[in-house]
Amino acid sequence: MARVVVVGGGLGGTAAAARLAKLGHEVALVERSGSLGGVLLPVAADGFTWPQGPSVLLLPAVVRDLFRKTGRPLERELELLPVPVVREHRFADGSSVRLPAGSRAAQLHAVEALGSGLGRQWVTHVDSLAADWELMRRDYFERPWDPASGPRAVAARLASRDTVDRRLRRGLHDPRLRLLAAHPLRSLGQDPRRVPAWMAVWPYVEQRFGGWSPAGGTGALAEAVASRLTTRGVDVHTSTRARDVVVRAGRAVAVATDAGDLPADVVVCAVDPHLLPTLAAYVRRTDPAPLPPTTHLGLAGGQDDPAPEIVLHGDPDLVVRTTGAAPPGASAWTVHGARPEALLTELARRGLDVRDRVVVRVDRSPQELLDQWGGSPLGVRWRGRGTVRRRLGPTTPVQGVYAAGAHATPGAGLPFVGLSAALVAQAVGPA
Repeated sequence: MARVVVVGGGLGGTAAAARLAKLGHEVALVERSGSLGGVLLPVAADGFTWPQGPSVLLLPAVVRDLFRKTGRPLERELELLPVPVVREHRFADGSSVRLPAGSRAAQLHAVEALGSGLGRQWVTHVDSLAADWELMRRDYFERPWDPASGPRAVAARLASRDTVDRRLRRGLHDPRLRLLAAHPLRSLGQDPRRVPAWMAVWPYVEQRFGGWSPAGGTGALAEAVASRLTTRGVDVHTSTRARDVVVRAGRAVAVATDAGDLPADVVVCAVDPHLLPTLAAYVRRTDPAPLPPTTHLGLAGGQDDPAPEIVLHGDPDLVVRTTGAAPPGASAWTVHGARPEALLTELARRGLDVRDRVVVRVDRSPQELLDQWGGSPLGVRWRGRGTVRRRLGPTTPVQGVYAAGAHATPGAGLPFVGLSAALVAQAVGPA
């Protein structure tokens, strides 16, 4: 049995802690804030609550596997509800499409409304992503990668200079379809011209596995995972800042915190490694994915069957998430991408005029969000194929130190973050 200290109480850290405790290790978790959950936790004001991250979850098998591998199955803790429409895209030429989830036929029909033949072009492109998804899922996303012995096909993907942007230009001739396909990456602060082509798989994931929403919101998921830590006997230290990993003779022996050292045989970094000086030297050639300006709006009046996310394509793209909880007869929106002083005017110009409906408003700058979370929850910014080698995870160059969370994966969001915890558990192994 190893003494494990997990740094970070977001989904990556809590999932890793729960998995390692179930494997028989003695686990402690350190979280700088006063609560667990990170981006899963909502913001609340005057009777309104807003999710801080996406409320539509992809790849629900990741969450189900976490609960099954750490105790009771998910269905006995939390209900996942299917989301019929992933998002609505509104384009600058006035056209729009509501993109269904979990159905090839439904997507073909919806996208065909943009123009004759475009539905077929779209589903053909999505079909082409299946091979990359299956290969990378099996031998990279779900298994710790070993460059010396990993499959050659995966090595070839990782070494390729092809990018998402080039791939989309080859397969999608209508610029609106390219915007549709690139959005999952652009919404995470990524430039498709710098992201490897094998990371274009998210439209396939949406179509194949659908979108899901936890009953009670993502905060309910955070509570369920935190409860699992209690069940598994994890020693949780909230309001405690980790200062660094203590290394002696080349291996980790403790985590230094502002409350003293916690002895450790294994350390899991589930925060931005730049925050821990011992690891910062190894990621100096990486930088975090940028966060957009964010505004939470409490609006008078309800809404007629909105998509959970409305993407207003333009300069810049605006993303409106409509899934917040509001008092009866009101609505709660979160808007990403607009400068606060221009937000309401820009929304009105793009066809969403709510200027006379705002009753509560919370503006949050990128810097405020970085300060709150201690780093970007969007993980590492892609700078070409070399980014794979420059980030950490699941192993690191320091013996006994592993990495989970958004900064230890090819992408952010619940699927990758959840998978990163599973990779760490595999790498550490049972007690």
